[in-house]
Amino acid sequence: MATYSYPLVSIIIPLYNAEKHIAETIETALNQTWPNKEIIIINDSSTDNSLAIANKYVNENVKAFTQENKGASAARNYGLREAKGEYIQFLDADDLLSPDKIEGQMGYLKGSKTLIGLCRVVHFDDGDDYRKIVLKDDDWFCKDSNDPVDFLLKLNADDDVLPGYGSMIQPNSWLTPKTLIEKAGMWNEFRCPDDDGEFFCRVILASEGIKYSTIGTNYYRKHKHNNTVSGQKSLSAYESMLLSIDLKYSYLKERFNDPILERVFARHYWEIGVAAYPRYRQLSKRAINKALEYGYNGQKYKAGPVGTWLSKILGWRLARILTYLRFKV
Repeated sequence: MATYSYPLVSIIIPLYNAEKHIAETIETALNQTWPNKEIIIINDSSTDNSLAIANKYVNENVKAFTQENKGASAARNYGLREAKGEYIQFLDADDLLSPDKIEGQMGYLKGSKTLIGLCRVVHFDDGDDYRKIVLKDDDWFCKDSNDPVDFLLKLNADDDVLPGYGSMIQPNSWLTPKTLIEKAGMWNEFRCPDDDGEFFCRVILASEGIKYSTIGTNYYRKHKHNNTVSGQKSLSAYESMLLSIDLKYSYLKERFNDPILERVFARHYWEIGVAAYPRYRQLSKRAINKALEYGYNGQKYKAGPVGTWLSKILGWRLARILTYLRFKV
């Protein structure tokens, strides 16, 4: 099959200590039915056998590079600088794509450089057979949108503000024209559990809309023992999360000046304020004050039945202290 009529897609894989899964992830990239693709692996100074495994796949269309340990966002930026493709597919080193994922989205995009492609995401626990999961397109975002601001408001909302909305779209689900990334800017390289949320907020706002594909699936692996930044509870992680929320709010504020925006983001500030308490009291206070400034009036403490009951009797702060002392989280 000739590939000159098929735009090149660059699949960028940031790699750090994923020796258990990287081979399967690379295979899932190689098995994409889209004929014109390149795979770019950026090793973030792994300390296990990840790079040795990745190097076994290196050829004309699979390249591997190593950077000093700077985090996944910096690795993705490295990959973007090396990418020759007109479209970008990010793929985490332990996740998987159905073989038709890229081809399905390219079919829906029809060569557009102003729309961003989206597909379904399936969450599965590490060790489970993801192929047995029933595929559905019943989330609110499983349709096209020609209003990026409205889409992002719904994405960041919850039932208290916009009933039926709110979600987390894992970054592998997107297929992005490189020109949109050039317009929006590269990844911010602060280490943050929400680095993808901040990045794709800019990319979506730079687009003319979202094109949803019912063909293709992103399989997102969940780990019980999470040692990545998403599972950390360090002060720097909380500070980065606050910065990410500040930035997303400011991007949307430039395009949409309405009180509902503050209500949408008040919840995010409140949740960080509660999660950071009592270990990081000053940061917690800053986040709680911002949530109250934005009019937060939702549930004060979300936990299991016992924790929620205790918070109603003792207040959320004391309930949070008890949780922290018992579980150190």
